[in-house]
Amino acid sequence: MENLSVLIVDDEVEFMETLVKRLRKRKLDVNGVTSGEAALEQLKKTPVDIVVLDVKMPGMSGLDTLREIKKKYSLLEVIMLTGHANMEVAIEGMDSGAFDYLMKPIEIDELLYKIQDACKRKRLNEKAGTEETRGASG
Repeated sequence: MENLSVLIVDDEVEFMETLVKRLRKRKLDVNGVTSGEAALEQLKKTPVDIVVLDVKMPGMSGLDTLREIKKKYSLLEVIMLTGHANMEVAIEGMDSGAFDYLMKPIEIDELLYKIQDACKRKRLNEKAGTEETRGASG
């Protein structure tokens, strides 16, 4: 998918930088930050299609970041990452609006597939919203 922008949010700097590099090699427009607070600041400046968000981070947790993102950017799709097999957190993330959940270590192709799926859903939702607006004014 061309013109697909992604924000990676993970406090593990090496992991985040590696993911950014690997996704850029696959022709995605990718940036990375290391905290939930930085993610919210980045989203104010640069809109993206998809956020890939680590659950467990110091300071603002991934779930708190997810909730803030969904409040401010309801159509933005968020894929959660975790290194901890915790089903309660996964369920809470999905209930809070996450698109999907992946376990670390992740397969880059699996992540790419999820990103493409999430982007399709985002674009369908945006299109539906535009059509609703058009229908209401016409």
